[in-house]
This record gives sequence, C-alpha cells and structure tokens, in this order.
Amino acid sequence: MSDDLRLNPSDLSGDDFEEISSEEVDRVVEALESLMASVDSENIRAVLEDATNNVYYLVYEDETEGTHEEAA
Repeated sequence: MSDDLRLNPSDLSGDDFEEISSEEVDRVVEALESLMASVDSENIRAVLEDATNNVYYLVYEDETEGTHEEAA
C-alpha cells in the first residue's frame, strides 16, 4: 500500500486530487496531540481530538478498516 492518498476534500467525485503524505499526516497529528495535552477546556480538547482523527484518517482509514474487519 502506498503511503500517499490522493484526496480533494472539496470535490470527492472530481478528477483532481491532492497528494497527502503519511509523513505530513503524522507530523500534524503529533502537533494536534501536543496541543490537546496543553488545553484545559474539555470542549476544545474534544474539537482537537475530532480534528486529529479526521487528519489521521486521510491516510490511515483503509488500514484501520482492515483491522476492524479482521477482528469481526
């Protein structure tokens, strides 16, 4: 499996896609997790957690789905 996912969030049915590297996703997820650890507000932490999950699944969604299917 490739480390890159071709995705254009504004038009998922179009032919133009943006390449997103797993390295970039890992870096952004790490930064969001660090920010989450420094926040006192549960509401802000929840929003940051959602953002972290959304960014993570840009590249790793297929791998996670396969893990869930194997466990079933």
